[in-house]
Amino acid sequence: MTTTSRPLGEWLADDYEVVARIYDNMPTGLTVSDDGRVFVSFPRWGDDVPFTVGELVDGRIRPYPTIEMNHWKPGDPAGRLVSVQSVVVDPAGRLWLLDTGAPEFGPIVPGGVKLVEIDLASNSVVRVIHPSEESITDTTYLNDVRFDLSVGLGGFAYITDSQESGGLVVVDLASGRSWAKLRGHASTRAVEGFRAMVQGEVREGYRVGSDGIALSADGARLFFSSLSSRRLYSVATAALRDELLDDDAVAETLVDLGDKGASDGLEADAEGAVYATAVEHSAVIRRDTDGRWTTLVHGPDVLWPDTLSLASDGHLYVSVNQLPRSPLFNGGSDDRIPPYLLIRTRVDRAPVRLAASATTQTNSEEQL
Repeated sequence: MTTTSRPLGEWLADDYEVVARIYDNMPTGLTVSDDGRVFVSFPRWGDDVPFTVGELVDGRIRPYPTIEMNHWKPGDPAGRLVSVQSVVVDPAGRLWLLDTGAPEFGPIVPGGVKLVEIDLASNSVVRVIHPSEESITDTTYLNDVRFDLSVGLGGFAYITDSQESGGLVVVDLASGRSWAKLRGHASTRAVEGFRAMVQGEVREGYRVGSDGIALSADGARLFFSSLSSRRLYSVATAALRDELLDDDAVAETLVDLGDKGASDGLEADAEGAVYATAVEHSAVIRRDTDGRWTTLVHGPDVLWPDTLSLASDGHLYVSVNQLPRSPLFNGGSDDRIPPYLLIRTRVDRAPVRLAASATTQTNSEEQL
């Protein structure tokens, strides 16, 4: 961590910029397109959520892509958005919505869990990919996703499954096939007896498996961590993409990168650094290629920094949502005090962009 000339406990990194204050619903996912459009997701965790995906327009969050697509209630068609946890713009500039299909962390709604591709030029749905049955379980909770379009016929998506046993789900974007790796492995599952110490208060009962996820600049390694853990791991993406490779062989490519503190979201940059939300300390930290951690953001108002998104303009965006005050993580009590925040800090680093080559794009188009 950063050292300063001030006594321990006095230093703050609170010179971040507030991008938006949100008074109605609690945000989780956050992403920024290369032309500066900001998208946010609001999972249905028990609140009355009028829309589960929104776009920041003129300082207000508006339903996206349409209010009709966001209108869901039990019994509605599976084509609606049920409970979107994560929104991510891929290297080709397409927006993807990761729908857990699991409102209130409950059982998956039939047909509800899906990846939805949106064309940002027309703001319309291009396709919907449902995970293969063998890649998920009844208690699956798909949490976050990263894209590598430089491999395969149409690229691959890597998704964390945050159920207590954890796991990584791989999606072949050309065929739509998906499979799970490392389900129940020590690296992906929640650590038994895990306790979070958030701003000095102990929080019990956090039983969340693999959560944060990021791709290395060359796409060779996938970084991930469980929310109910303090370890950072990486694994070879080639091993994950091999559908027939068993978990023991995949695990041989794992690297334990050590203790980083408890975190929720991860991100990476083109220089090889990895970013993490230090949720117990209301902070955002960065691990450079030499293994040294630096604090980038720290302040009492950053209560549960959730998702990270590194934009092409060199700003690192962060959603801040007071999650430990919410009923699901606070023994049924709601102690949240709006507004929730979208903030950003300048890091002057470029995001990882694993785009398709001309050859890959041609092969993908021929396949389709």
